[in-house]
Amino acid sequence: MARKLKVAAAQLGPIHLADTREQVVARLVELMREAAAGGCRLVVYPELALTTFFPRYWYDDLAEADRFFEREMPGEATRPLFEEAKRLGVGFHLGYAELAEEEGRPRRFNAAILVGPDGEIVGKYRKIHLPGHADHRPNIPFQHLEKRYFEVGNLGFPVWRAFDGIMGMAICNDRRWPETFRVLGLQGVEMVLIGYNTPTFNIYHPEAPHLRTLHNDISLQSGAYQNGTWVVGVAKAGSEDGHELIAGSTIVAPNGEIVARALTMDDEVVAFDCDLGLGDYVKNTVFAFERHRRPEHYGRIVEQTGVRIEV
Repeated sequence: MARKLKVAAAQLGPIHLADTREQVVARLVELMREAAAGGCRLVVYPELALTTFFPRYWYDDLAEADRFFEREMPGEATRPLFEEAKRLGVGFHLGYAELAEEEGRPRRFNAAILVGPDGEIVGKYRKIHLPGHADHRPNIPFQHLEKRYFEVGNLGFPVWRAFDGIMGMAICNDRRWPETFRVLGLQGVEMVLIGYNTPTFNIYHPEAPHLRTLHNDISLQSGAYQNGTWVVGVAKAGSEDGHELIAGSTIVAPNGEIVARALTMDDEVVAFDCDLGLGDYVKNTVFAFERHRRPEHYGRIVEQTGVRIEV
């Protein structure tokens, strides 16, 4: 019997520095209502869905950026989203900046949570592959300071049994690393939820803008096929105070095919009724891990980081 989960990729248009949490949450609620009206049981929002992509800005004092972080979830501003999810019986995935008190000190993470249809948090993920730089570079068009404002995630790549399936999460740059999907795949993941805020232009190397979307698609489609899993990739898109982000929110089937894609740069819902068992044939044939993997030859993947030329 098919295990169907109708999922919505809830793309967001731009969020500006002047936008309040309350304004943003009202937009999230409207997208959730639209998705629920279409029969969706799970709504997936982007990375840093409550604020502008603030790592593009330099703040001399880290505490100046704390206004972009959530100290609790739900908090006063985000509680309406949880309440609406419970009222509608719809779950959601939400990316946000998390300020936690751990090990006797404040710690900042680029985080995401999975919330069930009862409005309760099922699981949390903290971004592991942080891109960009930590030093001040005022002479480039904009900065990418995730390494300054966030610590590397410390929760690993867990999965959760929810929505009648095995769910995993990742955030933005994580999607570019095959290790992300393989660790989830080795746990039998059936759907990976990924939010992203990806600039249209590569500040480190001159690159045609269309390649940004191409690389997004390649990453999501290969991760899906090579692990027999659904992948839902959701953008925050458009021009945030003049800084352009790609769109192209996408739902990818376990065979690597794109089955739904956003068409605009604005708030938009795209949905698909996913059979969570569709990836079983991939997991049992070409990528039957237990028969074909050879971890005794994969040592370099975990023993070194940078390239080491030995010939």
